[in-house]
Amino acid sequence: MKISISYPPLKSEKGIPLLSQNRQFQWFNNPTYIYPVIPAYAASLLQEKGYEVFWDDAIAEELTYKEWLERIIQEKPDLIAMETKTPVVEMHWKIINDLKNKCLPPLEKGELKGDLETENPSPTLPFEKGESSWNPKIVLMGDHVTAKPQESLEKSKVDFVLASGDYDFMLLNLANHLSKKEPLEGGFYYHCHSREGGNPETKISESDIVNSGPSDLSKHDLNTLPLIDRELTKWKNYAFKNGNFKHKPGAYMMSGRDCWWGRCTFCSWTTFFPGKNFRTMSAQKALAEVENLIKLGVKEIMEDSGSLPIGQWLTDFCQGMIDKGFNEKIVMSCNMRITGIPDLATWKLMKKAGFRFILFGLESANQNTLDRIDKNLKVEEIEPGLKMCKDGGLEPHITTMIGYPWESKEMAQKTIDLAKDLFKKGYVDTLQGTIVIPYPGTPLYKYCDENDLLLTREYSRFDQREMVMKSPLTSEDAKCLVQGLYKSFLTPKFILKKILAIRNFDDIKFLWMAGWKVIGHLTDFGQKEKPTSL
Repeated sequence: MKISISYPPLKSEKGIPLLSQNRQFQWFNNPTYIYPVIPAYAASLLQEKGYEVFWDDAIAEELTYKEWLERIIQEKPDLIAMETKTPVVEMHWKIINDLKNKCLPPLEKGELKGDLETENPSPTLPFEKGESSWNPKIVLMGDHVTAKPQESLEKSKVDFVLASGDYDFMLLNLANHLSKKEPLEGGFYYHCHSREGGNPETKISESDIVNSGPSDLSKHDLNTLPLIDRELTKWKNYAFKNGNFKHKPGAYMMSGRDCWWGRCTFCSWTTFFPGKNFRTMSAQKALAEVENLIKLGVKEIMEDSGSLPIGQWLTDFCQGMIDKGFNEKIVMSCNMRITGIPDLATWKLMKKAGFRFILFGLESANQNTLDRIDKNLKVEEIEPGLKMCKDGGLEPHITTMIGYPWESKEMAQKTIDLAKDLFKKGYVDTLQGTIVIPYPGTPLYKYCDENDLLLTREYSRFDQREMVMKSPLTSEDAKCLVQGLYKSFLTPKFILKKILAIRNFDDIKFLWMAGWKVIGHLTDFGQKEKPTSL
C-alpha cells in the first residue's frame, strides 16, 4: 500500500501559504516554509511499519498545480492525506473533487483538458491509453476539520476526516484499517460509500455520515515513535527559507503535544491539543532527535512544542545537551510562556545548553483582554519575565495581536506602546504582529458565534488580512496598528544596538534577512486585498 502525505499548491496573489506546522494561517509575501513535524512522524512511522510513503509537499517544492497533478497521477498512491486549515479548506475541497473525478474513462496518452491553473481545475486528467482508473482514498486532517468533521464529507468527495491531532498514530491506524481490516480508533468520520466502495458521485447527506467514536490521545505513547526520517521528508526544503533561523540549515522538532497551558481561547490547536492532554516524549528521546539532526549538519533547531516542557524534563534535557556536547554543535530555539520559568538559574542553564531564541505569546497589554482569552498572565508580569530571560543571555521574541472584539483603538495602542518600551529597554529582540482570528473549534469562535460578532463566515477571509469580528476597529485600523507594531522597534537606538551586537557573518545575514522580513510583514498588512485561487 502506498501512502502520500500531500500539500498541494495553493495559488494566491496574496503570497505563499503558511499551512504546515502553523497554529494561525497566513499568506506571506516572503516565502517561508515550516517543517510539518507530526506529519513527518506519520511518514516515518508508516514507513517503519512496511508501507511505501511518498512525501508530497508541493508548496515547499514550489510546484505549479499542473506539475503537482501530473506527479501525483504518476505516483498513484492508494491513500492521500492532506492537512487543511480554515482559510484554504474550500480550496482543498476542490482539489479533492478534482482527484476523485479522475475515475473517468482514460484519455489518450498526454491528452489534457482544461486549464489546471484556473480556479476550476479540469475534471479529466492524462492517463496512459487503456490504463485502468485510479481511485485513491483521501483523508483530510487539521484543526478545521477536527472542529467541523461532517462539513467536509458533505461538501467534498473526501473519504475520511481525521478529527484528532495525532496524525502519526491515526494515519497508521487508517492504513491498517484499509489494508488489514484493523478496527478504526476513535476520531474518524466517514460515509458509508467510502467504507463499502459505493459510487463516489452519490450525494452525501448528514445521515450517511458515521464516526468511529471520540478520539483518545492518551493511548498514544510518543516514546514509541521512530526518529523522524529527515531524508524521506525532504528536510532541506524547509532548512533555509525560514526567518526564525539565524544559523542555517535549520530544522524543527516537537517534544510535547502541544502546550502545557493549552487554554488560550484563540489558539486553533486547543481544538485537538488542550492543555489537559499535554504529553511529552522523554528528554532522552528528544536528545536522540537532536543528535540525528547534528549528524545531518543542522545548525539550529526550533523546538516547536506549543510551550517547551518545563520542570525536571527541561533540566534533564539541558543537562543532556551539555553532557553530550551538543551545545557546542547546535543552537536551540523554543516557545515559552512568560511566567513559565520563574528563576534566572533555569534561563542560564538553557543558555549554557545552547538555547538562543525564545518565543513568547504576549498577545495584549490590556489585562481585560488577557483575562478574556484565558492567558493566565498579568500585565505586571510581562516586563519582569522578559527581563529575566534577557538577563539569562537569551533573545526574547514576542507575538502580539490586534482586533479583539472588545478592544478600542486606544486599548490596542497600549500594546504598541508596551512593545516600544520593551524594545527601548532592550528586553525583547524581535516581534510578530497579527490580526486576531476566531477559528472554528476555538472558544473565541464559539463566543463570537453566540454573540453575533462574526462579520463573515466566508472561510477564505479568515487569513489575518482583515477583521472578521465586529470590533471598534475597522480592518484598515487593524492593519495600520499591526504595521505600527512592526515599526515599534525601528528606532535608531535599536538598529545601532543590533549593529554593535554583530559578531560573525551569520549575525550579518540574519540582520539583513530580518530587515527584509519586516518589510514583508508590512506588505502583508497592506491595504489592498488580493484574490485566491488554485
